[in-house]
Amino acid sequence: MTDMPNDKQLIADLLALLDPAPLGDDRFEGPRKKGGVGRVFGGQVIGQALIAAERTVDDDRAAHSLHAYFLRGGSEDHPIQLTVDRQLDGGSFSNRRVVASQPGPDGTMQPILNLAASFQKHQPGLEHERAVQPDVPPPDDLESDEVLRLRVAETMPERVRHIFTEARPIEIKATTARHWLSEGPQEPLQNSWFRARAPLPDDPRIHRAVLAYLSDMQLLGTSIMPHGLSWMRGEVKSASLDHAIWFHAPFRADDWLLYHCESPWSGGSRGFNVGQIFQDGRLVASVAQEGMIRRVEPRARPAAGSS
Repeated sequence: MTDMPNDKQLIADLLALLDPAPLGDDRFEGPRKKGGVGRVFGGQVIGQALIAAERTVDDDRAAHSLHAYFLRGGSEDHPIQLTVDRQLDGGSFSNRRVVASQPGPDGTMQPILNLAASFQKHQPGLEHERAVQPDVPPPDDLESDEVLRLRVAETMPERVRHIFTEARPIEIKATTARHWLSEGPQEPLQNSWFRARAPLPDDPRIHRAVLAYLSDMQLLGTSIMPHGLSWMRGEVKSASLDHAIWFHAPFRADDWLLYHCESPWSGGSRGFNVGQIFQDGRLVASVAQEGMIRRVEPRARPAAGSS
């Protein structure tokens, strides 16, 4: 059995993944996931595109929002080409557009994601906050997803077991029932603690990229919960369509963040989800996402002795 990577190695791999190499002329290459053999995780593309955009903006301007559209599924067989368009550099704000591309079936480059990001110089201004962090058990009182996944791995279909149990750079502790374990309808609401498994560098751009990466975790699954379906059981097909993040206040992605996810609506084979991310009682980021959700017939298991 292969040894599981330790926490420091997982974070080193994540930082390498979110470090696109400059190619010149505001073009970058996002690396492949180490050992990746499937479809690119949406949070990876968003994080790489955000970092690429930030590297074309003055250091005194921080990202305050991004809006992304997923156009095609990405493949972990190829790196991701990132092209940045400098659309605005004003007195206080800058705006960048990023197109992420990969080779298509015929070998020509095709866009897989479009992202627009806005940046602002730090400026004092009017302040208020009505969001209240949910009253949930602290992370020290909760079991990690990693432990839970390993405990129930044998009950999962073999085709998804490797993905289900692979080591992840983000530690998650849920305060609500996991939708991939339930067989009945649930309220479309999830609260989970998240943090990077090892300390990160102090650069705020890295913390924003890691938050962008983790913000794509379990958000879309919230819209499936009222329907009692599970992609682990092969009952639903889903894919992110768009993703938006607003960064409100400074935070550290290697300290516990509480991710409060809700789905106020689903219909037309789409599910809409919103999220609020808190740290130490403060709202530090907000997220919104719509995704495709379609009921499918579970794959039949082969009969004993069949080939």
